[in-house]
Amino acid sequence: MNKSFCFMLQARVGSTRLPQKMTLPFFEDKNILELIIIKLQQNFPDVPIVLATSTQQENDILEEIATRLHCMVFRGSENDVLQRFIDAAETFHFNQIIRVCADNPFLDVSEMCNLIRFAENDSSFEYVSFTVNGSPSIKTHFGFWAEYVTLQALKKVNLETNDSFYHEHVTNFIYGHDTLFQVKFIAANPILEGRSDIRMTLDTAVDFKALSEIYLKLNQRHGVNFGIKEIVSFLDENEQYKIIMTNQIVENSK
Repeated sequence: MNKSFCFMLQARVGSTRLPQKMTLPFFEDKNILELIIIKLQQNFPDVPIVLATSTQQENDILEEIATRLHCMVFRGSENDVLQRFIDAAETFHFNQIIRVCADNPFLDVSEMCNLIRFAENDSSFEYVSFTVNGSPSIKTHFGFWAEYVTLQALKKVNLETNDSFYHEHVTNFIYGHDTLFQVKFIAANPILEGRSDIRMTLDTAVDFKALSEIYLKLNQRHGVNFGIKEIVSFLDENEQYKIIMTNQIVENSK
């Protein structure tokens, strides 16, 4: 892995739909931030991890968690997440960023490997992510993927727009204006083709309860090494969770 690469975790405590979701016990007394960091460290030990959170005092607990797990921490703007990412990358001298949203505890390791492979093999790409059912993965409710973006692309966004929407949603301008950037979309795992009943991203109290139960049961069945295939198989055997997810998708459409 190129030394200019890093995982950059976007996290904050002040969620409007589920306050403190980052620090609530999710599995075996670990919160979702801890679980994601541990997963990344175990599977990609050579890639440094940066927690990019805000300067709000309530996020001190996130800094404590990340520091305890030997991650770098950057504290920046609460609302201008784009500037926070730029400043974090410049502070720690990373030009290539794999952006990980810390509300996705079911991040798929094999798909992350695909993402890294594409980014490493062609340095011309400024943005690499996945497409599923005709949409960029970041706009779906699946919650299995990360995104690759260069610092240069983020700086270009900063120059192109002052719109607060694009400064909050870091990569939206890039894949929404793909004629201005070198963008690559990878086809997601085909097992998800046509699926609209799966929501593994965590935003609400209902999500938290259902997903923590699923995480426990999958861990009991497969250990820590479960991914999209095992999750889809489990959900198809347990329709009650898909009903919950479908209702949450309707209520939380992006």
